[in-house]
Amino acid sequence: MVPLLESEIVDKGGYLSKEEFVDIMAVSQASPGVFAINMASHIGNKLHGVKGGVVCSIGAALPSIVIILLIAMFFQAFKGNVYVEKFFRGIRPAVVALIAAPCFSLAKSAKLTKQTLWIPVVSCVLIAFLGVSPIWIILVAAVSGFVYGRLKK
Repeated sequence: MVPLLESEIVDKGGYLSKEEFVDIMAVSQASPGVFAINMASHIGNKLHGVKGGVVCSIGAALPSIVIILLIAMFFQAFKGNVYVEKFFRGIRPAVVALIAAPCFSLAKSAKLTKQTLWIPVVSCVLIAFLGVSPIWIILVAAVSGFVYGRLKK
């Protein structure tokens, strides 16, 4: 997706310089939320202010929302179909791969070390096997990061 965005916004449209695009990409990756919507909102804001950011965010999110709503409307009718169940069972490995790939990419950019690798592992175990809400994990991580930062100063 990033090369496509860069091609359209930097190369073809000339809306942003390469440096501006890289800066927006870094901020979008560091911001919570969906990367594509973060990119759209930052680019829209850079080009046309807050209104541009809002319009670009809606433009990035709306197609996905419409498609998911359409699938949800028709899924109920086919939920019990044997072929549909087999299809969903068959795509599970692809879904796992699509989720795992960004996780590995983020792990590289987070510069995980042997000393910090336990944090995502414990978080996954708490969520997957003990049923802890991800919100609690995020809150504990935020408070811990804040305290660690203060103590390190």
